[in-house]
Amino acid sequence: MPPSADAIAAVTRAHLDHHPAERAKLEPLLAMLATTPEPTNRSTLPAHVTCSAVVINRDQQVLHIHHKATGLTLCPGGHGEETDTSLLATAVREVAEEAGIPPEALCLVPQLLDQPVDIDVNDIDANPDKGEGAHQHYDFRFAFYLADAAMPETALQAEEVTGCEWRPFEQVASPSLRAKLQAAGLDGRPEPVNASVLIHDGVGRYLLHLRDNFDHIWAPGEFSLLGGGAEPGDGTLEDTLRRELAEEAPGLRLGPVEPLTVEWTTGADGLAVPIQTFTACWQGDPEAADLREGVLLHWFRPEDLHRLRLRDSTQQLIHQHTADLALDRARPKAAEPATAGPAGAVVRRAVQEDAAELTRLRLVMLDSAGITPPPGWADQCTAWFSERLNGDGRFAAFVVDVGTGRLVSCAVGQYDHRMPRPGQGPHVGHIASVATDPEHRRQGHARRAVTATRDWLAASGCGQIQLTASPHGEQLYRDLGFSDPTGPIPLTWSAP
Repeated sequence: MPPSADAIAAVTRAHLDHHPAERAKLEPLLAMLATTPEPTNRSTLPAHVTCSAVVINRDQQVLHIHHKATGLTLCPGGHGEETDTSLLATAVREVAEEAGIPPEALCLVPQLLDQPVDIDVNDIDANPDKGEGAHQHYDFRFAFYLADAAMPETALQAEEVTGCEWRPFEQVASPSLRAKLQAAGLDGRPEPVNASVLIHDGVGRYLLHLRDNFDHIWAPGEFSLLGGGAEPGDGTLEDTLRRELAEEAPGLRLGPVEPLTVEWTTGADGLAVPIQTFTACWQGDPEAADLREGVLLHWFRPEDLHRLRLRDSTQQLIHQHTADLALDRARPKAAEPATAGPAGAVVRRAVQEDAAELTRLRLVMLDSAGITPPPGWADQCTAWFSERLNGDGRFAAFVVDVGTGRLVSCAVGQYDHRMPRPGQGPHVGHIASVATDPEHRRQGHARRAVTATRDWLAASGCGQIQLTASPHGEQLYRDLGFSDPTGPIPLTWSAP
């Protein structure tokens, strides 16, 4: 379905925001759009909308064709068709028809995206053979870069085109287009215009987004990474990513993100799309992300990806990231930053292999309280930790590791759903099993483990975090923002 008059008017007004001096020239266009139901139809007279493609190579040259009927040298372009869903789609189709350059050989210009670089008004002579009197074209010119550095082969439309040439900006045929290209600082080199993020939880799971099954969108009905296309107001691609996340899943709040790779794909309009992929660690609950677009957010392990409708490039990216994380963990602990803590200690999230050490530290804590577990209890505790460290998204332990194979401190966090309550998050968190080896106490290790656990619970949507303090640990927890409960008196029932 062709673009509506309202959609074309919105594009025109956005163009005028950047080029207010052209308002007098384009006011008649806006007036026409207010009264004309089919502005792209060539039978709409005395004026209608056309589109052109401004194809720019790495040498800052623009493709021109020699038009047979008029004898003019122009950028490829023409009238819209019923199958064109946007003005941009008309420009993409016309350059494929007239010059033989397919959509996948082109990509958007970062400075312009899907907005026209120029809108010009052309007086068209009468054409008795087509039954057309003299009229005007409002020509929307869209700029594209070549996706590859190599010049594409052209296959000219013999019935309409007699030849083609590449002209530098200063020799572009249209004066208005020439001026805009010279002022825009375009270099012909593609840059990412989309941003996505590979979200992992640090223990082997990856967050994937099941997209809506609509034909007009990219990758309909597939699992993919979260993200989307840049918009004119975005300052950086990280801004693009965070805006997209706020629109798609406002409850998913990422901490720091890092650039991972740039990959190319094909967009819904057939154009080549370079995507900047970031990576970030998040341990939240997808059900609390408040998904606004798409069908589902879910954690998956790499070994389950073959079961999903997922692009090969995304699957390969996840497997490579998993391998890179494994290599990173295998590096000697001496490679950890020296500033991480006293004597090279680092705080990290516990993995399944830490289960026995977590049990040992829990025994240290119980011993301090004068509690002696029965025989076999330690094995049961290790099995319990191992099970929860193997994919329980609502459980995490943070440990202080000095690289000796023996952990020196830990804190355990887990959270549950809570009944809805105004002003509170969807979960309530609990911190327990805070313990430090006696020989490593009074070095700030417990503070760092508890802080990491508290921050993880808060990032997971916990509006309240509970713990039980011993007299020795009370001041530490108060320093970290914990306070006496308010409201109803908390009471506990224990089975006899």
